[in-house]
Amino acid sequence: MKKASILLAIIVSVLGCISINIGKGGADGKTGKAGLSAKSEVVIDSNLVRKHLYTLASDDMEGRKTGTPGIEKAAVYIENEFKKIGLSTFNGLETYRQNFDFKARRTKEKIKAFNVIGVLEGKSKKDEIVIISAHYDHLGKKESGEGDLIYNGANDDASGVAGVLTLAKYFKEIGNERTIVFAAFTAEEMGLIGSTHFGKGIDAGKFVAGINLEMIGKTPSFGPNTAWLTGFERSDFGKIIQKNLEGTGYQLFPDPYKKYNLFFRSDNASLARLGVPSHTFSTTPIDVDPDYHQLSDEAETLNMTVITQTIQAVAKGTKSIIDGTDTPSRVVLKN
Repeated sequence: MKKASILLAIIVSVLGCISINIGKGGADGKTGKAGLSAKSEVVIDSNLVRKHLYTLASDDMEGRKTGTPGIEKAAVYIENEFKKIGLSTFNGLETYRQNFDFKARRTKEKIKAFNVIGVLEGKSKKDEIVIISAHYDHLGKKESGEGDLIYNGANDDASGVAGVLTLAKYFKEIGNERTIVFAAFTAEEMGLIGSTHFGKGIDAGKFVAGINLEMIGKTPSFGPNTAWLTGFERSDFGKIIQKNLEGTGYQLFPDPYKKYNLFFRSDNASLARLGVPSHTFSTTPIDVDPDYHQLSDEAETLNMTVITQTIQAVAKGTKSIIDGTDTPSRVVLKN
């Protein structure tokens, strides 16, 4: 048994250094084909993605409802990861937390809240900013009943936060010409509260793009190796991503769920209302998803290959924006 344990540890260690290639398998289940990546390819550590997802969606986080001890635990985890990566704080803040109070719309309760924000300063274009974001809050716990009472929010949106943390490490390693702000927003589920607060304190003219990740853990209706983007027609952001993904086998499509008005229902909207070409990447077929805002939204229900490949595609698709060679047109709110 001891030899078997040692062998397993070696295998896991090796797999952690292997990337899941865009466009290679994984459509039907939890794993896909892995292959060593050349230096020119995007390398995303699938084991690290899993670690972030399972930690943030664990019962220990108690559903991460804003204003509860559970979201405090999630914030500490994100802060520690930012610190390990070596991110700086945002806009003169002493810590990674952007603290503020707000009154809950339904209960009128005053809630102490905090976005968690880290910064990777750019090189040649450090005054131009790209924000990569996801919301780290969810619905908390069911007030009464038996059995599982925790809304773990694995897909919504521990998957997105796992993407933000993974991309922070990735861009720290490969470099960036524009400054990147990595934001885990709070109180999205209560009405985009955290991202709205963030938007009030920025010079929107300096933000050239917003990359928001929301529910990236399930195979889209378009099939494997695809994702969809909200507000595709509102700027040329999506076309830039499509161009950069040519030849990878991964495709980006416009949001197919127009009746849900999803462009204005995630944190990208808070920056888009300020003119920033800020859009949300997602993979989930929201019209038929049985786990959305349910107790069943557990990490075990998600496809790790889909998450990893989507993060990989976002990294490759947005690189020209991060590098400063492409600048999306400002967003159009009215069609």
